[in-house]
Amino acid sequence: MAIIATRIDGRLVHGQVANLWTTKLQASRIMVVDDKVSQSAIEKSGLRMAAPASVKLSVLPVKTAANHILAHKYDSQRMFIVAKKPETLLELVKLGVPIKEINVGNMSQTEETRSLTKSINIVDEDVAAFEELNKLGVKLTAQMVPSDDSTDFMTLLHKK
Repeated sequence: MAIIATRIDGRLVHGQVANLWTTKLQASRIMVVDDKVSQSAIEKSGLRMAAPASVKLSVLPVKTAANHILAHKYDSQRMFIVAKKPETLLELVKLGVPIKEINVGNMSQTEETRSLTKSINIVDEDVAAFEELNKLGVKLTAQMVPSDDSTDFMTLLHKK
């Protein structure tokens, strides 16, 4: 399977994902999975500008992403999946995409969120999605940049 890593990052493709993670993982494709963003020409254009020129970029809605992955469209590539929310990745898993581990990176603060770490802010729907992903056997870790230590995310989630 072509999936080499999966990350939750509210900013999608930006400096950390585009440079640090993509380089460390030696990814040949970044797949942004987001129903709303995939419908916005402006947002897709911004993501294309942020992605490294040497890496292919796909910006797809959840069902299309699942269909393409399950049809083995990217098997010859090293694909790095990025989504804003755990619910998106839960949907991919439920559609049969074999995601074994998710790195929880940045989840931005809003008026509705509560803080888990300085860079991870969640709402109740996120907690439910994380719990379900965990029950489905997906390993959840927290790691902002590759040089940081990886932390068990469920331990962080249950501390709060």
